[in-house]
Amino acid sequence: MRNRLVNGFGFVRAIGVGCIALLLCSAGQGAEVRLRILETTDVHMNLLSYDYYQDKTTDQYGLARAISLIKAARAEAPNSLLFDNGDLLQGNPMGDYVAKVKPLKDGEVHPAYRVMNQLGYDAANIGNHEFNYGLDFLRRSLKGANFPYVNANIYVDDKDRDSEQAKHAFMPYVLLDRQLVDAQGKTHSIKVGVIGFAPPQIMLWDKGNLDGKVIARDVLETAKKYVPLMRAQGAQLVIAIPHAGFEKGAVAAFSENAVGPLTEIAGIDAVLFGHSHAEFPSQSFARHPKVNLERGTINGVAAVMPGRWGDHLGVIDFSLDNAGGQWKVVDSRASIRPIFDRTTRKSVAEADAMVEQTLGDVHAATLEYVRNKVAFSSAPIYSYFALVGDDPSVQVVSNAQIAYVKRAMQGTDYEKYPVLSAAAPFKTGGRQGWDYYTDIPAGPLAIKNVADLYVYPNTLKAMLLTGAEVREWIEMSAGQFNQIDPKGDAQQLLLNDGFRSYNFDTLDGVTYEFDVTQPARYDANGKMISPTAHRVKNLSYQGQLVQHDAKFIVATNNYRAFGGGNFPGLNASKVVLEAPEENRQVLIEYLRMMDMLSANKQVNPSADGNWHIAPVPGVRLTFLSASKAQRYLDGHPKIRLIKDNADGSALYELVP
Repeated sequence: MRNRLVNGFGFVRAIGVGCIALLLCSAGQGAEVRLRILETTDVHMNLLSYDYYQDKTTDQYGLARAISLIKAARAEAPNSLLFDNGDLLQGNPMGDYVAKVKPLKDGEVHPAYRVMNQLGYDAANIGNHEFNYGLDFLRRSLKGANFPYVNANIYVDDKDRDSEQAKHAFMPYVLLDRQLVDAQGKTHSIKVGVIGFAPPQIMLWDKGNLDGKVIARDVLETAKKYVPLMRAQGAQLVIAIPHAGFEKGAVAAFSENAVGPLTEIAGIDAVLFGHSHAEFPSQSFARHPKVNLERGTINGVAAVMPGRWGDHLGVIDFSLDNAGGQWKVVDSRASIRPIFDRTTRKSVAEADAMVEQTLGDVHAATLEYVRNKVAFSSAPIYSYFALVGDDPSVQVVSNAQIAYVKRAMQGTDYEKYPVLSAAAPFKTGGRQGWDYYTDIPAGPLAIKNVADLYVYPNTLKAMLLTGAEVREWIEMSAGQFNQIDPKGDAQQLLLNDGFRSYNFDTLDGVTYEFDVTQPARYDANGKMISPTAHRVKNLSYQGQLVQHDAKFIVATNNYRAFGGGNFPGLNASKVVLEAPEENRQVLIEYLRMMDMLSANKQVNPSADGNWHIAPVPGVRLTFLSASKAQRYLDGHPKIRLIKDNADGSALYELVP
């Protein structure tokens, strides 16, 4: 009898324990919700799908088309948040019009926010190009945004750079209280922390606008300080929005592209990045360490970078669970959605009518501005072959810079030095697409064409340099080329796709050639990697070899003069002229002057052929450019078409 009672008690106890366990299990499951994160980045004022340089509509970029993707992505998900990662306010003639031609007034809403406010952005980050028009314009513009802006690594310059009490120039982070709906329709509260970062290099790139006003600190050290603080203040999901790219290998302090190590900082759940105008996840990052392209993660952290100019939308899908009393990420997937199918060459997103309705007035005013005639060109100006030979689109910029600096040097101690000019081609296809070239027909030159030739609002600077420093400047530019093996394949690609064309400075006023059988002397970060290599040969001035101790005045822009691109020996200490004019305005005034002075009232933009690539016997040097370049081949006897690739590109070769 005792055994039966014991057994009976055990049976009841087992049932009770099982019921309790079942209840606890049920309670422990909590709620599971889906949350979609959407990102735009590097819009650069391409709000409408309109190419102001070619003065025509386009279906390959524009926030107006990305809005269609935003609306579709929101409709698919029960919960979503929308963010922008900066480089929004500068980048095309509409941006210049609002900042320079008819400057935004206090109380007016910037055209970008007239559109974005209607989309209900949750927060945004500040990019480096936001500073191009100065802090006053930036702050005036941001007042019109109906959503918070964040930046954690830019501080007010209080002259005490080590102070722990330093004041932030902007709100470092924001904690967003949001309601999420689960599959059963129940609502749940969540606190989402959002923190932003800008490249510390803004202090070099926009020195004239920022020096003495703000300072920039390291992105990673700033994140390590504030992410735990955000968590301590209740952030259950932390989204980092760095205006930075993603590089292979080790990342030094104050890196421009700190995304890799940023994903290793505990407490960050997602990284929405940009700046480099690339696309993640994509095959371009297949060889980067700790990347899972299928899931869209870096070091296991969800990450996305949706190109530039509104040509993609970034999407991160989270599954969140609060079984432990706090929301946790149990799954994530990141992807990018294009507005244009590059394979079929067709649009996959219609332009949302709201943008044109909202911006019709400023669009019309911008068109009136860019259509103003400046001069008349006797020949077409194009950049299809700017990376393989001296080029008219760069030549005309250099001519303008030299003319300006020579006038400025008159009557000064620097008048005795020869004046050179450094200029780079900005529109050379590649990662920006095979339509991204300057192509201006012979005839009237308008403001839009000048903006096409010089797309950035840089200001003119001049530097006093030695012959040795000039040579190293060109050696750094020579990283544009792959090393060619004279004993290798009979056909070898000449151009290094990883080298940014805006760093391919060619120097006018001297003559030289490139020996591409030599290795690059510098890497893309300006580090000397081949001390005995010299690609630059026969560097001469007026027929005489340039001596190391010779002195030159070199016209350039503020970005390069203050260290942009990490060119060896170039820094603010070498600057002897800080012109207030933008390089674009210098170009406009030069074209007007030449048009007026020429006998036939025309500007001749022809390149003077001061540099070339030395042939490599037995090797065909090939390169990619746009298919459209074929119509100019008659003017280039040393360039030959090999194959049209039927995707907007074609393969060409240099003919010895």
